[in-house]
Amino acid sequence: MGLFARIRKEWFIIGIVLVILSAKVHPSFGVRGGPLKPEVTVSYVAVSLIFFNSGLSLKTEELTSALLHVRLHLFVQSFTLVFFPVSVWLLLRVLALSSIDQWLLQGLQTVSCMPPPVSSAVILTKAVGGNEAAAIFNSAFGSFLGIVVTPLLLLLFLGSSSSVPFSSIFSQLFMTVVVPLILGQACRRFLRDFLDRRKPPFGAVSSCVLLMIIYTTFCDTFSNPTIELEPSSLLSIVLISIPMLKIVFAGFEHLSLISVPLLIYHPVQILLGSVLVPSIRAWMTSRQKAHYLDAV
Repeated sequence: MGLFARIRKEWFIIGIVLVILSAKVHPSFGVRGGPLKPEVTVSYVAVSLIFFNSGLSLKTEELTSALLHVRLHLFVQSFTLVFFPVSVWLLLRVLALSSIDQWLLQGLQTVSCMPPPVSSAVILTKAVGGNEAAAIFNSAFGSFLGIVVTPLLLLLFLGSSSSVPFSSIFSQLFMTVVVPLILGQACRRFLRDFLDRRKPPFGAVSSCVLLMIIYTTFCDTFSNPTIELEPSSLLSIVLISIPMLKIVFAGFEHLSLISVPLLIYHPVQILLGSVLVPSIRAWMTSRQKAHYLDAV
């Protein structure tokens, strides 16, 4: 495979490296309040574009079919909001015996109580060829569910609950997730023949939006002065950190150390998730081929 062909195939991974390096060199451009205004361009425009893009690319029958996968939805939501918080709670009982800062462990428990991610979950699912419609439903439903469930989980595991502005979060999620998805589906009804004939690069559009999210997220990370920890403790948290929803708790913080896992979970999620895309896609392809051969 030639150099240019290789670059074309791995452009997304190369793009991740470039945007992270750019964020490291000049984080002030993409930080909150900076010239790029990610509090608007990312939290609203980018997330809305992702779901409009999904609504435009997905067939209506695929979305309708996804709603009927009740067992899948129960598994995803119970895994995220029940199994995972309990598992982290048990893990922290062991980690409490180590030298990791105890406030960091409190932060990990806080992160474990968050709902599933939205924008990156949909994009990464689409990138590996998974069930994008199911990812959209579970991301949106989990986000709305987390507005109520997450404070209850924090109260159960930490003895304190966050103050969640329910109405503002609900309206933001509705306007950035539900409305763009419906608009995308509405536009698809009029553009169906054109879309089937031209086959626009929906996946590439979503990937470019994700690169923008990665850039602004790392700008926030590199410009944050509170992340000053021993390398071993920080590495431990990075390896344990899990994917969570960015929009709902974008400004959520306790003490500085407790907030560290919340500040680094999104960079870790999108970085590791993006790196794993090729291997997971290959695994899914091999499984589909094996299933097809078994069927015939």
